[in-house]
Amino acid sequence: MKILVVDDEEDVQPLFLQRFRKEIRNNEIELDFARSGEEALDYLKEKHSEVVLILSDINMPGMSGIELLGHIREDFPMPPPPVVMMITAYGDEENYKQAMDKGANDFLTKPLDFNLLKEKLKTISE
Repeated sequence: MKILVVDDEEDVQPLFLQRFRKEIRNNEIELDFARSGEEALDYLKEKHSEVVLILSDINMPGMSGIELLGHIREDFPMPPPPVVMMITAYGDEENYKQAMDKGANDFLTKPLDFNLLKEKLKTISE
């Protein structure tokens, strides 16, 4: 399963690589990273058919995760569409409502519970 993680924070990539090292080593998942919404869209233009799941931060400079979600749903409608989980440090109702209205499949809050995320990944892969 190819996963695109979109977050402007530098520490996200090493954290994900460490937390998923066993799954990566067993070829269960492949992680790619984008540091902005714009970078994520460029990536998806090339590899949209490979990406099964997108994990996107909501609050990023430039294009927000909510804006990115809108572009994903409008620009890449071909089946199967990627599963999109939004991530935010703020578990507020407005972000949740906006994300779900734009077509998010799930909503996670920071700090991420990686055990919960791994359980959600199992249901996607089945």
